[in-house]
Amino acid sequence: MTRSMTVSTPRLMLVTAAGVVAAVALIFAAAHTARADSATPTAQPALTPKALAFRQAMNKLWEDHITWTRMVIVDFAANLPDLKTAEVRLLRNQADIGNAIKPYYGAAAGNKLTGLLRAHILGAVPVLADAKEGNKAKLTKDLKAWYANGHQIAAFLASANPKDWSLPMMDAMMKNHLDLTTQEAVARLQGKWAADVKAYDRVHVEILSMADMLSTGIIDAFPNRF
Repeated sequence: MTRSMTVSTPRLMLVTAAGVVAAVALIFAAAHTARADSATPTAQPALTPKALAFRQAMNKLWEDHITWTRMVIVDFAANLPDLKTAEVRLLRNQADIGNAIKPYYGAAAGNKLTGLLRAHILGAVPVLADAKEGNKAKLTKDLKAWYANGHQIAAFLASANPKDWSLPMMDAMMKNHLDLTTQEAVARLQGKWAADVKAYDRVHVEILSMADMLSTGIIDAFPNRF
C-alpha cells in the first residue's frame, strides 16, 4: 500500500527494532479491551435456498477482503510491480460490500459503509509505514486512528440493526479483525514467515465468523426477503 494509494512505494525493509514490536504489543494489550460476552449457541432453523445463497455471497465478499488485503501487504513488503493492481482490487471490494447491503438498508447506508471501509483500508497505510520506519510515536497515533475507524464501522452496523448487531458485539468483532490483521502485517514485515501464515489462517477463520454474523443479522431482520 502507498500513503496516497496513487504513488509507488519504496522497498520495505524487515522491521527489526525491538521497540516497535514492543510498542505494537502494548497497544494491542491496552486498546479496546472490552469484549462481548460469549453466548450459548442455539439451534438455528435451516436456511432457505435464497438465504443460503446470500450467506455464501457474503462469505465470498469478506474472503475477498482478507485475500486482497494480504496481497497488498505482500506486494507492499516486497515492492512488487503488481501493487497498484492489487490496491485497486482491494478498494473495489469495499464498494462491493457496501453494495451488498443496499437492497436492505438503502443506497445511502451502502455508500456510508463503503466510505468507512475505504478509510479502514487507507488507515492501514501509515501503520505499515510507521512500523517500517521504527517511529513509535507515530505508530501509536496511527494505530489509535485505525482502531477509532473500526469503532465507527461497529457503530454504523449497530445503528442499522441494533437487535442483531449490538454495539459491544460489533466493537469486539472489529477489534478482533484489526488485531489479527495487524499481527499478520507485522509478521510479514519482520520476515517471520511461519507467524505470518499462522496469522493469516486466524484472519480467515475470523472473517468467516464476521460474514456469518452479518448475513445472519440481515436474514433475521428481513425474513420476508428470504
